[in-house]
Amino acid sequence: EWPLRPGNIKFICANTNGVFGNIFCDFGEDFKVTDTNGEQVLSVMVSAVTKDGDGIVTCLDEKRHGFEDGDFVTFHEVEGMVELNECTPRKIEVKGPFTFSIGDTSSLSDYTRGGIVTQVKMPISVKFKSMREALKDPEVLPTDFAKFEQPYQHHICYLALSQYQKSHGSSPTPYNSADSEKFVGLCKEVNEKYSLGLEVNDKLCTEFANGCSGQLVGVQAFIGGSTAQEVMKACSGKFMPTKQWLYFDCAEVIPEGLTEADCKPTNTRYDGQILCLGKALNDKISDQKWFVVGAGAIGCELLKNFAMMGVGHNKGMLTVTDMDTIERSNLNRQFLFRSWDVTKMKSDTACNAVKEMNPDINVTSHQNRVGPETEKVYTDSFFADLNGVANALDNVDARSYMDRRCVYYKLPLLESGTLGTKGNVQVVLPHITESYSSSQDPPEKTIPMCTLKNFPNAIEHTIQWARDQFEGLFTKTAENCHKFITEPKFLEKQKSGGALMSILEGLRKDLTKELPTDFTDCIRWARLLFEENFHNTIAQLLYNFPPDQKTSSGALFWSGPKRCPSVIEFDANNNAHLDFIVAAANLRAFNYSIPSNRDRDFIKAQVATVSVPAFKPRSGVKIAVTEAEAENMHNDDESDSDKASVILEELNAKMDQLKSLNIQVADFEKDDDTNFHMDFITACSNARAASYRIAPANKHKTKLIAGKIIPAIATTTAVVAGLVSIEMYKMIQGLKDVEKYKNAFLNLALPFFAFSEPILAPKNKYYEVEWTLWDRYDIKGDITLQELLDIFENDHKLEISMLSQGVCMLYAFFMPADKRKERCGMKISELVELVTKKKLPAHKRALVLEICCNDTEGEDVDTPYINYQLP
Repeated sequence: EWPLRPGNIKFICANTNGVFGNIFCDFGEDFKVTDTNGEQVLSVMVSAVTKDGDGIVTCLDEKRHGFEDGDFVTFHEVEGMVELNECTPRKIEVKGPFTFSIGDTSSLSDYTRGGIVTQVKMPISVKFKSMREALKDPEVLPTDFAKFEQPYQHHICYLALSQYQKSHGSSPTPYNSADSEKFVGLCKEVNEKYSLGLEVNDKLCTEFANGCSGQLVGVQAFIGGSTAQEVMKACSGKFMPTKQWLYFDCAEVIPEGLTEADCKPTNTRYDGQILCLGKALNDKISDQKWFVVGAGAIGCELLKNFAMMGVGHNKGMLTVTDMDTIERSNLNRQFLFRSWDVTKMKSDTACNAVKEMNPDINVTSHQNRVGPETEKVYTDSFFADLNGVANALDNVDARSYMDRRCVYYKLPLLESGTLGTKGNVQVVLPHITESYSSSQDPPEKTIPMCTLKNFPNAIEHTIQWARDQFEGLFTKTAENCHKFITEPKFLEKQKSGGALMSILEGLRKDLTKELPTDFTDCIRWARLLFEENFHNTIAQLLYNFPPDQKTSSGALFWSGPKRCPSVIEFDANNNAHLDFIVAAANLRAFNYSIPSNRDRDFIKAQVATVSVPAFKPRSGVKIAVTEAEAENMHNDDESDSDKASVILEELNAKMDQLKSLNIQVADFEKDDDTNFHMDFITACSNARAASYRIAPANKHKTKLIAGKIIPAIATTTAVVAGLVSIEMYKMIQGLKDVEKYKNAFLNLALPFFAFSEPILAPKNKYYEVEWTLWDRYDIKGDITLQELLDIFENDHKLEISMLSQGVCMLYAFFMPADKRKERCGMKISELVELVTKKKLPAHKRALVLEICCNDTEGEDVDTPYINYQLP
């Protein structure tokens, strides 16, 4: 009970009882929420603002504004209607995807041009009821719309459970009819006592009585993770709290036909699970063999859950693979790792950790990437021995590959992912549901080349430009120099033309003209690089396109997304400028194995002595304005063979001297604070941002963007892993009813939960034959191509018009007749080796053959692939 609500203390109560759980929150009568959704604030460019009683703002039509009615916004960089700049946040009403109103602008100055409108998150006040009030008048957060009435029934059940436990000292005995009757009677009593006015559902209350004993790991992970997020909300005011009751259940996991005897404790660590699910299912869990792909954030949580569930602790096995090592930044969410584990392999460390939690667990760790290159490790026999796969991956390519493997081997797959407070779980069932690859996210937006090179308008643009600078200056250039010195045939492997010429010119510059001998040379190089990037290049751009330049239509060239830059005059007393020199000089020194120097005073004194040539813009210099122009200029690089020969002779003449160099490549590593990688990218990005009047970003924000860090928090990971574990119980039982399974989509910031049935695999058809992505033609034995063609013509009434294996065409109707005849007489295995020019690997037991077919009418028909099993 929490009757007094003393002071400003927030109260959270969480319970897990068997397959049921609940959370209650009371944060007081006036709780301030500063950020209701956790999304990044929206910011778009303005193209027009009307002067009216209800002013209409029009945004540039290259990007929808994304605002909603009731949002608040402010402005900056508006010309003409300057009163809007840094104004008190104005409430908006959306008029369209590119327009919205901001209230009265009739008294403001006339709008001229430009401006950026930015969303402002306004704090809101949330009022909570006390628990005493909320017990009688519950406000419930829905979690599963397929069980819309159940949260209120569970509210009654939890009140009754409290009374039952007080009276009997325990929960109802599972499947004991007398206990169930007592419990249902109590449910009706508490309904009257608290004047809830609900119609008690005897069936649901009996289900609750049977399933509320014991504990399930998945339910505890779901409720625990959700509760932890509510604690963070109470402490910070960030994200919308749960109002006020959250009820959750996964009664679908309970096997049908359980009896009281089935659920009797056995005096083992799994008794909580046995009370819920019975001994027979617990025994089945102990013999499971699962492949966990990834031992990162989700992987750690899954392994912990599976170990607590006892997956594979008898005759089964958990096999875990992850090729990564532990980084310090992993420690805030990958809780199986400790600070002393940094640099160790994730899979080994995670397996050792869960072994300590449950010494009985059988677990094997691998350090392999999943992909075609490891199919000799993860062979047909490996997959044939599995009961299922749980993905815990962080990239689409690996997920798609494992999805294809599971479809091929007809294995169940549990797919999941997180992004900050958002998470999802997908259930893939052989022959029943669609697969992970059946639907795809839209492609990631890329920044146009001309925007990066000449017209940045957001900090993301300058950070990506700086990241490209790092790659070009300290990774690719150093790699080319190292390979040129150590690999005699390096240049022969390069494409001829402009690309080769660019490499040769870079080699001459970095191995002869600008070859550093000491750290002072590195400082000079860094100072000249600053001048080139932030003075000379900008001066040339402004020479080509002066600030008052107009387009052919009479509009100002520097308007809309094109921000007019200004040259940066180097100032050694400006810390931001000196940061660039320090980082660039040290990275240059690293490339050439010159000892580093972190003495800023020394570097500052030396940089003052560097003679910087005066720059004069040149006429005739081409600068790309559109993406098409940028692409054409990139492709139009020409090679001068005579010039290339001269450069090559010059380099070869110095080869003996060059062989004494120890060139080191700086491979980007965002998490090492001592390697100057992020220091350079931050300083480089912010200097460019200053030139284009873009607000700078600190090192942390720059690291997130440059390192493409996906936000991950322990709470979401725990919730998602809990839901995966619940679905695993269903898969282990072999349930075929798709309505029993739940795909999940959630956002703990809102909070929002949506559970839905997995989507059924789409059906295709030729003649009267229906098939899905799970179907295929299985053909055994090594037969000739002609025999294969005959099988399809005679058995399936299909004419194979084309046959391929991977990217190799084995047969096609348009091939010359003699080639077709020759190939038709060959065994399929011989034909594959002929066309691919490779021997079939010894571990390869089957080939996937793709076919195009015509029916008896000569029409193209879609068909499954051929699984060609080798003898």
